[in-house]
Amino acid sequence: MQLEIFQVDAFSAEPFGGNPAAVIPLEHWLPDQVLQRIAEENNLSETAYFVRNGEGFDLRWFTPTVEVDLCGHATLASAYVLFEQLGEPAQVLRFNTRSGELRVTRGDDGLLAMDFPAKQPAAAEMPAGLLEALGLHQALALYRSDDYVVVIEDPLLLDALQPDFVALSRYDVRGIAVTAAGRGFDFVTRWFGPRVGVNEDPVTGSAHTSLAPIWAERLGKQRLTCEQGGARKGQLHCEVPGNGRVIISGRAALYLRGTVFV
Repeated sequence: MQLEIFQVDAFSAEPFGGNPAAVIPLEHWLPDQVLQRIAEENNLSETAYFVRNGEGFDLRWFTPTVEVDLCGHATLASAYVLFEQLGEPAQVLRFNTRSGELRVTRGDDGLLAMDFPAKQPAAAEMPAGLLEALGLHQALALYRSDDYVVVIEDPLLLDALQPDFVALSRYDVRGIAVTAAGRGFDFVTRWFGPRVGVNEDPVTGSAHTSLAPIWAERLGKQRLTCEQGGARKGQLHCEVPGNGRVIISGRAALYLRGTVFV
């Protein structure tokens, strides 16, 4: 069996930036074990698969080790493939997912806008050892949703972080985001997810369903500019309209188009 595969750099206008994702269009679903093995072989933070379902698409995401409930950058990459590589004429894509219906709108300026459900992170007590595992001495606040969100004061500390990934994998959350205001953006972030097989994700769209509401409240604004990453970075625009949703927008660039043989 031969499957078409695309590798797309999401949240970047050019290749070699943002977050790479593999996208594989399917005519019908393959066994879960096959989907997981392909994702493991791709060895990217996410491999997305979609199957047309009426006027929309069923969409699933796999890390090299597990299927996940929500992935922003691979959703953006899937929309880019449909719009720019496969000639999908619709202006709005509707994806059926484990997190409900997700919509992606193609803007005139080339931005792809994803409409995601907002998370409502709750303030939490700092668990023992978390700051030490991150290589930090202090934090302004900690929130919890799917992830721990550690808010720090100095954005310049982010690039120097060298976490203990074994220690971070012991915390019962999807991942750990470390975030700060500044550096030319409303906020900047790094995200670590060793528990789901991704030590560091360059740009995590789904994490911004928590990050954007936190920063919208802290900064008192609905529209936010964002950057995420360490050595490799990507840029996002977030809007928190107050209706329980977060609009996450970005660009994408094609790196590879090929064939998988299974």
